[in-house]
Amino acid sequence: MMNGRLVLNFLVYADRVANGELQGELLQEIADLGFTQVEIRREYFQNIDEEIPVIKSEAERLQMKLFYSVPDEVYVDGKINPKLGQYLTEAQQMGVKHIKWNTGDFNGDLHEEELKALLDKGVEISIENDQTQTSGTIKAIDSYMKAIKKAGVNIGYVYDLGNWRFVGEDELEAAELLKDYVHYIHVKDVRYEDKKPVAAGLDHGEINWRKVLQLLPQDVPVAIEYPTTANTEILEAKKLLEAEI
Repeated sequence: MMNGRLVLNFLVYADRVANGELQGELLQEIADLGFTQVEIRREYFQNIDEEIPVIKSEAERLQMKLFYSVPDEVYVDGKINPKLGQYLTEAQQMGVKHIKWNTGDFNGDLHEEELKALLDKGVEISIENDQTQTSGTIKAIDSYMKAIKKAGVNIGYVYDLGNWRFVGEDELEAAELLKDYVHYIHVKDVRYEDKKPVAAGLDHGEINWRKVLQLLPQDVPVAIEYPTTANTEILEAKKLLEAEI
């Protein structure tokens, strides 16, 4: 059975992309695995101008919904990052419905009008808790999302289940405090090597991910987002998630 909430993030194919395979070339294989939603990663483009039309065409052929992960920040030195407009243009060219950034150096000034102008482009925008103390802590996400809601700016939040361990915080506490902001969920487990966190497959780490998912909204997309070495690992995660969501 196909689950309409599941998304496959291209981090699962980190090794294959590093070895020269293109995201557009892998969409058919992803569809064959039973996914109808895919998250493209900007840092995985080898020639973005050539690849964007291919991704758009393949996604339309396969009837796939596209998400766009961009490893950049909304705020640089407290001001709106001038590159954000370009990222949204790329998203529009691909037919992307949702784009994700990190908050970056938010100092309390939202720059509301600039944010609203970005939202006017018609792509859903969210921020994520990353693996930094600047924009990956509960306090950082909570303070930003409170400011966003107070201002009536329609920016969402991507809850990344595994990233909390990388900033020394608790994923269950984060879920309790931030659940009302969540528009999208990234799932990974975490194990430890030499006392340092490492992303792992579901049930191959220490996180009680099932309990976390029970705390979070039950009607938002859920993405598998960690490196894998074979499609069997992806299908294992897919099966585990389908049993829970």
